[in-house]
Amino acid sequence: MSIEMPRGLPFSVDTFGPYTTTKRRKRHHFLTHAHKDHTVGISPSNIVFPIYSSPLTISLLLQRQPHLDESFFVRIEIGQSVIVDDPDGEFKVTAFDANHCPGAVMFLFEGSFGNILHTGDCRLTRDCLQSLPEKYLGRPNCSLDYIFLDCTFGKSSLKFPTKHSAIRQIINCIWNHPEAPVVYLACDMLGQEDVLLEVFKTFGSKIYVDKATNLEFFRSLMVIVPEIVSEDPSSRFQIFSGFPKLYERASAKLAEARSKLQSEPLIIRPSAQWYVCDDGDEDCSQSGSQIQKQRKVRFSEAVRDEFGIWHVCYSMHSSKEELESGMQILAPKWVVSTVPSCRAMELNYVKKTCFISRFSPGDPFWKLLDIDMDVSPVASTDTQTVTLSCCLMSEGIALDSTSSKMEPVIESSSVKKQILSLSPEKNLPVTLFGRARLSSHVSERKAIHTQCVYTKASPDLEILNVEEVVVESLQDDTIEETVDKESCGRLASVSSKETCKDLSGDLRKLYRSMHAPVPRPLPSLMELMNARKRSRNQLKSLATQNTQ
Repeated sequence: MSIEMPRGLPFSVDTFGPYTTTKRRKRHHFLTHAHKDHTVGISPSNIVFPIYSSPLTISLLLQRQPHLDESFFVRIEIGQSVIVDDPDGEFKVTAFDANHCPGAVMFLFEGSFGNILHTGDCRLTRDCLQSLPEKYLGRPNCSLDYIFLDCTFGKSSLKFPTKHSAIRQIINCIWNHPEAPVVYLACDMLGQEDVLLEVFKTFGSKIYVDKATNLEFFRSLMVIVPEIVSEDPSSRFQIFSGFPKLYERASAKLAEARSKLQSEPLIIRPSAQWYVCDDGDEDCSQSGSQIQKQRKVRFSEAVRDEFGIWHVCYSMHSSKEELESGMQILAPKWVVSTVPSCRAMELNYVKKTCFISRFSPGDPFWKLLDIDMDVSPVASTDTQTVTLSCCLMSEGIALDSTSSKMEPVIESSSVKKQILSLSPEKNLPVTLFGRARLSSHVSERKAIHTQCVYTKASPDLEILNVEEVVVESLQDDTIEETVDKESCGRLASVSSKETCKDLSGDLRKLYRSMHAPVPRPLPSLMELMNARKRSRNQLKSLATQNTQ
């Protein structure tokens, strides 16, 4: 499932659903391809505006959901550009082949918000990149402002074979097992039709698809490559469902052949997941250490696992190597991972290149986030510098997203202790790290200022609770506090525990990697009330002692 697009954009990509008060309604909708995780929420009750997509994707979706009206969609051919009218100004969108599955496209948006490429799910080979406009290929003066990037295998250091090479491995595996009476192909996913088509061309045999167990894929094949489909169960080549319980069903097929003293069938699974999965994944948990060693060293031929399944590394997504190469060619200013969340931050290109300091106050980047930039000079002992204060232009978060966050990568030199003056008529400033260091409601003009004071009159800590005091200044995005560390040990201890409880380990690592302080949650109301009672009791006790 793709992430929601930033607030400053009038369109959404691969995100559909009913309008709620927590989401800002998008005026235009785009669908990259027909995989189910990208079409969630498309229904007559949810569709208010047309959905732009490729003709094949629309045909596959209408075939799967016949209750949808074709008038809901606008067709964009690969390589075609469309001018979209919008109240905030028209923009151009162009569709390019995503090298993922039939009908899958990348969308290039060009408008007042800048130049944005949304890859959807893709495999960014050099051939795929060459289809993009030449002006965006290695041209720093005309670079993409933003790329929403498929980082499914962004952590994998493996070098995937090309699709063509993987298909040749499958063909060779079949040639090497002429005694197999049946060849089961675990290719029931949209995007693996090229494997089936090449098998059909090479061996001159159609492929059987059981409509009773795999009706949806049967219908998809009838739209894409109907000439290769057979309804004869005696065909040597047959579709074998990859999920669920692939290994149990494969083992049962092989055991059945042995019990009948017949030649074993050939079961082939084209997938990259088996090669890159972690120890907690289904495949790895069922495969032994010996198989894990095999998968690390053999990418030029099919590999048989302990269950009798032959694996070929066939990927519809880019490896980390391909993503790094693609980013070097496209040279975008900013990169966000669509799937999975925050994975783009692990790319070397992003770590070395994507910095907030690259954006001037007038850059379209800020408009894309719906952020207004106030430029104010700040005097320095050595030089005159400029501080950028980011203020939200409307209520709500900078990203219309409940599942994903922006991926800020900020130079350590830009994280400085600055004093940002606030006046009652201005919104509280926020950073791209979010509002955790200010409060849960940015629109509030007043805040409770808790001040810890160590006095000579009392060796204990006094906590003064001054209600409804307007915060005059912030230093390093936190409320200034006069705190004696030794005396405030108890409060710091409680705050540390709350920080550990409320913030995930990954989020704490994110703040630390950005050289930014980890936000501490505000003390609870009960803690403040109890502290105030203690301070009053201490004052009464001191007054009694002085009287005596």
